[in-house]
Amino acid sequence: MTESHDAKVVREFSKQAAGFADPGRNEAFTRHLDRLVKFMDPELDLEDVVLEVAAGTALVSRAIARRVRHVTALDLTPAMLAEGKRAVDRDGVTNVTFAHGDAAALPYLDRSFTLVVTRFSLHQAADPKAVVKEMERVSRPGAAIFVADLVRPDDLDGDPDRIERLRDPSHGTILTEAQIAELATGAGAEVKRAERFEVVRPLEPWLDFSGTPEDVRATIRRELRDELGGGPPTGMRPSERDGELHFTHSLLFLHAIAG
Repeated sequence: MTESHDAKVVREFSKQAAGFADPGRNEAFTRHLDRLVKFMDPELDLEDVVLEVAAGTALVSRAIARRVRHVTALDLTPAMLAEGKRAVDRDGVTNVTFAHGDAAALPYLDRSFTLVVTRFSLHQAADPKAVVKEMERVSRPGAAIFVADLVRPDDLDGDPDRIERLRDPSHGTILTEAQIAELATGAGAEVKRAERFEVVRPLEPWLDFSGTPEDVRATIRRELRDELGGGPPTGMRPSERDGELHFTHSLLFLHAIAG
């Protein structure tokens, strides 16, 4: 029987869950969290009822919990939710609720939340259009919707999804900024502002975090080095610093208003 995409996500992120609880290993995920919170800041309110979609260990929920009334952190992977619950219990945060569920079929009534956010989820989703449509559906009119994700530059050579899937078989598709904006407007929201920036990352910690098998790691290293030597583009924009391979991700923060 062919493994479903959701099953791949649960399998891969169950392996990665412990890494999200380790600040040393999770630096790449936490590095730009403050920047996202600052981007969200104008819309945060002490009366907000918030939903974090595909929340993982609820990094965003935990970062904003003390500035809003309540946050629900929903994710498909129980191991990720368990790590997040341990963290809020340890930190004494009492207004975060954890829920197991599918981002593409949210178990909530229409117009339930005043702010909805998802981070690093659309490139993993089998149906990102459904995820954004659901985010808009459960948002009250005028509510803030935030999407933070990887994006593919319009002029990029090569296919980064191939390397991303080698590293993590649950990876879906990296969208362009325009495609993500179109998902929001197509769902009925109005895009208000966006911020995009580049992040150069060392290769080996990225592979360590996902537990990528050594034979696959060797393939990825070889293809990146081949590109540096004039070979075919991988879409990963490799570079070398002090003998260590790096690559570049483009990140997008998008703010939309629910209709």
